[in-house]
Amino acid sequence: MHDRLHSEGKRNEIEVVLRESGGGAVLVGPWMLSLSLALPRDHAWSVQGSLHSYRQLGRLFAETLRAGGVGAHALCPEKMNDAQIALRDRGLPPLAWACFGDLSPWEVVNAEGRKLVGLAQRRRSTGTLLVAGLLVERPPWSMLCALLDHPDRLADILRQRTTDCARELRNTPTPLSVWVQMLHAALTDALTRNPCVASTEA
Repeated sequence: MHDRLHSEGKRNEIEVVLRESGGGAVLVGPWMLSLSLALPRDHAWSVQGSLHSYRQLGRLFAETLRAGGVGAHALCPEKMNDAQIALRDRGLPPLAWACFGDLSPWEVVNAEGRKLVGLAQRRRSTGTLLVAGLLVERPPWSMLCALLDHPDRLADILRQRTTDCARELRNTPTPLSVWVQMLHAALTDALTRNPCVASTEA
């Protein structure tokens, strides 16, 4: 599968990279703000397990988006099922082959349950890598469907299951550089307030 995608991507001048954190396919481009955060294994965000790590990062993104005028919240596990049912009732089944075609706990959505931020992580004995992708503008979903050999009608489902900052701000988008600055400031503050457990206990 990866070899086929690599060949297809090369033919279309698209770089294909295997997601070692797992999860569905992600179409990366100027429409997305990507974040990778490496934490030592004894960091407060890491020691309580993967769900806690997702909770911390998802809430940080949601708070930052709200500060920038985007109505968003991190989807807690207790509300996952209701969110999926609401989307299905609108004729929008989950598309597990695409990261933004499905929902996971603590990912960030708008009031309609449309996904704004996808999360992933990889854990090793040395620490945890948290990864997030924020949709700043609408991605070309038809391109992703074509690359993965899915019918183009599924691109419409992806469009309706997701949203982006530009859409939420009535097409008066905040520049990408501003989101970068806001997230950097929020992360710096959060990580300062949540140091490594070992240093806290020393």
